[in-house]
Amino acid sequence: MNPALFSMVAVVLAGGATALQAPTNAKLMGAVGSPVNAALVSFAVGTAALGLAALILQARPDIAATRALPWYAWVGGLYGAVFVVAAAWGVPRLGVALTITLMVAGQLLIGMILDHFGAFGMPAQPISWGRAAGVALVIAGVVMVRKF
Repeated sequence: MNPALFSMVAVVLAGGATALQAPTNAKLMGAVGSPVNAALVSFAVGTAALGLAALILQARPDIAATRALPWYAWVGGLYGAVFVVAAAWGVPRLGVALTITLMVAGQLLIGMILDHFGAFGMPAQPISWGRAAGVALVIAGVVMVRKF
């Protein structure tokens, strides 16, 4: 399989997993009493799964390389925590489709800005009319999911 196509399929499947994660964590929230508690359980299960995967794959971190990382390389989990709490909280109030489309719209808006400036050492990809139109279409999709 073409590596780019494989990457795109893998990312689409991961996006599908986030759509599954939102109602799953919303259900969990009802049992554990809050979206924060649901996120805590979710991250504990995820951490255990990643630990097992690391053992099976014999993935070992390069400790020397971690010392040279900038501070922001260590806070990615915080963004994930915000995402999981917001999804668990939003789904019962907005529904799965609206919650996910709003999240995708937010991801695209921030992603396009980060791309434009080449933030965090990533290659710069300037905002173009086509890219802006794509994000606008997603935002139009949010409106359609909400109104219809």
